[in-house]
Amino acid sequence: MTVPLSDDLLLRARSFGIALSRAQSEKLALFVTELWSWREKMNLVGVTSQDRLIRELLLDSLIPLPHIPQTGTLLDLGSGAGFPAIPLKICLPDVHFHLLEPKEKKAVFLRQVIRLLDLDRIEVVMVRIEEGGEVLASHGYGMVTARAAASLRQTLEWCGPHLRRNGVLISFQGRSWKEALKESAEVMRKQKLALSRKLPYRLPGITEERVILFFSNAGDS
Repeated sequence: MTVPLSDDLLLRARSFGIALSRAQSEKLALFVTELWSWREKMNLVGVTSQDRLIRELLLDSLIPLPHIPQTGTLLDLGSGAGFPAIPLKICLPDVHFHLLEPKEKKAVFLRQVIRLLDLDRIEVVMVRIEEGGEVLASHGYGMVTARAAASLRQTLEWCGPHLRRNGVLISFQGRSWKEALKESAEVMRKQKLALSRKLPYRLPGITEERVILFFSNAGDS
């Protein structure tokens, strides 16, 4: 007997210590289904099966969930197909999200998903981060997320100025994270960012260890 997609998501998330509600798992399942239906229209994701999409993209996006605030503001750099922003937003209804996506076709997809899932406190901002000074929140964000948008060094350089004092920047990294961190030392110093947490993990069926890096901002607001 085939396990319904929403039940499958509940079980997989639980294996990582992430407790999803029934409503959240159903919205995540609807997101997966919608994304898969758009896959033939545009090059949104490179994975070749829904199972890989769930394991390598959706579950990956949820890993930092137990370690981030339940309220506040969040800027997602290069949202693309919606990872990690859409899964996190489904689970963080009280956080205000700005999804930064400069490509029109991808922005259209993200807005469609937002309507379909009836998400509020979320906005797609169609601008490049280096050009978005007047569009992004002038007071900065309590959280910034970046997943495969750019190198760590470039991500910190772009995102650091948009982080509030005592905010947290969350970066998804692969096996070369130590080298990336060394290369980012000067940018961290200039942006007054400090590595506050390392969260290593392995996704089901993948031997390579991944890590999520949390950077705190203790500089002047």
